[in-house]
Amino acid sequence: MNIIVVGLSHKTAPIEIRERLAVPESRMGEALSRLCSYPGIKEGILLSTCNRVEVYAVVEDIESGYSRVQEFLADTHLSLSSEQLTPHLYWHAGDKAIAHLFRVAASLDSMIVGESQILGQLKDAFEIALAHKATGLILNKVVKKAISVAKRVRTETKISEMAVSVSYAAVELAKKIFSSLREKTVLLVGAGEMAKLAARHLMAHGVRQVRITTRNPHAAMDLACRFNATPIPFEEFRDDMATADIVLVSTGASHYLIGAEDVQRAVRQRMNRPMFLIDISVPRNIDPAVRHIDNAFLFDIDDLKMRVEQNREERLQEAEKAERMVAEEVVVLRQWLKSLEVTPTIVALRARTEEIKRAELEKTLGRLGHLSNHERELVENLASAIVNKLIHGAMVTLKAEANSSGGAMFVEAARRFFCLEEAPTGRSDHLNRSDRWDRFARLATPAPRPEPFVAEEATEASREQAGEKKR
Repeated sequence: MNIIVVGLSHKTAPIEIRERLAVPESRMGEALSRLCSYPGIKEGILLSTCNRVEVYAVVEDIESGYSRVQEFLADTHLSLSSEQLTPHLYWHAGDKAIAHLFRVAASLDSMIVGESQILGQLKDAFEIALAHKATGLILNKVVKKAISVAKRVRTETKISEMAVSVSYAAVELAKKIFSSLREKTVLLVGAGEMAKLAARHLMAHGVRQVRITTRNPHAAMDLACRFNATPIPFEEFRDDMATADIVLVSTGASHYLIGAEDVQRAVRQRMNRPMFLIDISVPRNIDPAVRHIDNAFLFDIDDLKMRVEQNREERLQEAEKAERMVAEEVVVLRQWLKSLEVTPTIVALRARTEEIKRAELEKTLGRLGHLSNHERELVENLASAIVNKLIHGAMVTLKAEANSSGGAMFVEAARRFFCLEEAPTGRSDHLNRSDRWDRFARLATPAPRPEPFVAEEATEASREQAGEKKR
């Protein structure tokens, strides 16, 4: 069996294509049933978000599996043909498919690296697949491992700790000024989108009260209802500033709305308690001279963007650590998957030898005539001992080679030597039976010992290759 992924994302397809392929939750069960009805598809999960639509599947054959999943995706929207869809798709199998899922779960493939939403979306997709019995032993293990990898990345790196949006950067800076945002009050001056988003983030982090003012009193009332806030008359907001721990300004005014003397007076009324001012307006609405006032901390849009860029660079550094973790975890899962290939062969080998032993015992005991129970037991023990010794080496070798690069060839050899049932086809290495057998034969044949000068020449070539890789 092989693991594949076929899909598209914000990196490969415009929103017009992604939204046509998106599958609403109400149709997810029907879509999964249809996916698993295609020949050769044994398990499947459908991940559908605003930024990606992906199918993860366990298939008998990789190439036909790719074709079936592409058909499925095209069928989700009848007006989208395979020819229109193909240029936007990516295909991965085996380790690459597993690594892709791990990267998606850890938000390394997200539009904003480190965002946390995708992990919840993957969990939801997995729960739906479980509910509709679309997954089995392999995908259950793979997806659970992906969730575990994502949690490890969040625990062992700082990939999600640093703000990479202007609105959230304001929250991050506010936390540095006030160790806690609980019980703090925000004054929102204007109705700019970034300021409103920043206010939402602040409220999500414990801000107690929001006060809102705009030049349009009706707009102020409307915003106050949406934020469960208190509207303030625009003419009075400067006098009200003393009640605010955080002042967010985002208007279309072409001049300073808040001067240094306004802030100086507010800080004095606050008994020198800190005040955090965020000016997201362009042109600026707060006089830069406010920066020189003690206990007043002013940040404008450029300050926030600089913070975002610094954080983005740090996130990329943390992402490199996360990529190494993904690579490590892929190796762990690959070993488990390879053990699945060996286990059926070991079971079949044991069953085959047991069948032969039992048949031969029946013939032999029938010819020996009347034997006592003790004598029959001795004959049966002798047969078991001979069989066990004969297959012991094969069993040990199969288990030892399960996770090696040649593990599949040892499995194939065992099945041929002991005339076991047909081995599963469609492995990810795309080797047919004769090719695998030829490679096994070459692997099992001792190489001729090279002459001294040949060995030295080969060593020099290896050194040169190593040097090239380093360069």
